[in-house]
Formats: sequence, structure tokens, C-alpha cells
Amino acid sequence: MDVDGTLVGTGNVIRDDVWAALADAREQGVHIALCSGRPAIGNARAYAERLDPDGWHVFQNGASIVKVSSGESLSEPFPAQALPGLIGRAHETGRLLEVYTDLEFAITHPGEYAERHAALLGVPYDARPPESLEGTVVRVQWVVPRTDEHAVVNEPHDGLDLHPAGSPVMPEVSFISVTRAGVSKGSAIERIAAHYGVPMDRVMMVGDGENDVSAMRVVGHPVAMGNADPPAIAASRYRVAHVDDGGLREAVELALTL
Repeated sequence: MDVDGTLVGTGNVIRDDVWAALADAREQGVHIALCSGRPAIGNARAYAERLDPDGWHVFQNGASIVKVSSGESLSEPFPAQALPGLIGRAHETGRLLEVYTDLEFAITHPGEYAERHAALLGVPYDARPPESLEGTVVRVQWVVPRTDEHAVVNEPHDGLDLHPAGSPVMPEVSFISVTRAGVSKGSAIERIAAHYGVPMDRVMMVGDGENDVSAMRVVGHPVAMGNADPPAIAASRYRVAHVDDGGLREAVELALTL
């Protein structure tokens, strides 16, 4: 399942009945995995630990695949040659670019968006520069006003894939995740399913955003939330209620009938 707009609703809140439905499904033998644009830190890490600490979870739009209990990783490195140009573009345009490893991130521009996003992620606000990061970079992310999304997506990103998404907690902001070409939520779900020995026609993906479409297209049971964006609706086979009305609970109940 996706996190923002699927598991997490308005006000960064997860309904109690959703948690209960997920716990019941796991007791019945269903593998449950996050499939999020968020990194494996802060709130998202806590969600994964509660859902299945010993299972695989997808973070950073497929660039980071982690077992949170052990730290095992199947993550995909970001092309090193592309990073300096994107950081330079961020400085030239004044846009916020976030640079991520599996468990840390840095920012190009301290300010309101960076501070609010840290709060959304559930981590302390730290205005460290990208040059301070140690370890393998797996992803970068533009954090821009929604009015700038089209311009950013249409700029050159050679050898890279872009995954625009939003959050009900910061509705006026577009989070445009950038990964190595071919890396997506869809590619990550296929790797997890193979580890579990589950055929793709027995996998359900529940999401609401454009960045969920790659995953919805490779599973047998794609589900769009009631608050889903048009691309996710078009890729879905089923529709459930809005995130704030328990749509994910409905999806879990549907999964147990299939």
C-alpha cells in the first residue's frame, strides 16, 4: 500500500479501523508491505515496523527496498554522474532538491518547505547540505509548488525516471521523486513478490497517486482510493472510499475475498 493519501489521511492521521483491518489480514497470512515515496526513516519506518518488521518494504518510489528489522537492503543506486547537474540546477533555480540515501537525506535550500516536509516525515529538521551525506545515494526529490510541477517534469532528466506525487498534509506541494531509469514502485513490488514466492496475479496494490501507477499496472488487483488522481483511477480495477472514510480498510476486506 501507498502511504500518503492511502494509509495516511488528512492531518497525518491513520484510522484505528485501518490498523485493525491490516492486523487481521496479517494474522490470516497476508504479506503486507508499504510501497511509498517516503524514505525508511521517521513515521514511515514506524509504520513498517508495526505492519511487518521482518518483511520487505518499498520506500523512495522503489529506489529503497528495506527490511527494517535487520537493515537488509535491495536498494538501487542513483546515477552518480547525474547528481552534480541536478544539485546545480537546484541552486540556479532556487528550488528545493532533497538527496537521499536509504536512511538519511540532505537538502539544497533550507526553508519552509524543507521544515514542513521534515515534520511530515516525522524526523528532526536538519538543514544539512548534500555534500555532507555518507553512503550510497539512491534518489533525489524536487519539492516544489504544484504550479511548478509541469515545468520541472518537462526539464531534461536524462537516464532518470520521474514520479510526481502529493500528500493531503501538504496539498499545495508537488513531490517529484527522481530515480534511475527503470526503477519504480512496480519494479520493487516485483522483486518483493519474487522473494515471497507470490505470483503477481495474487498481489494487490492500493494507491492514490501518479507514482502508484507503475505498481498498479503489474499487479493482479490494482485498487484506487476515492481521493485518487486521474492516472491512478485509470490504472485501477477496483475503487474504494476516500482515505479519510476508511478506503484502505475496504481494500483490505476486499483482498480477503479474492
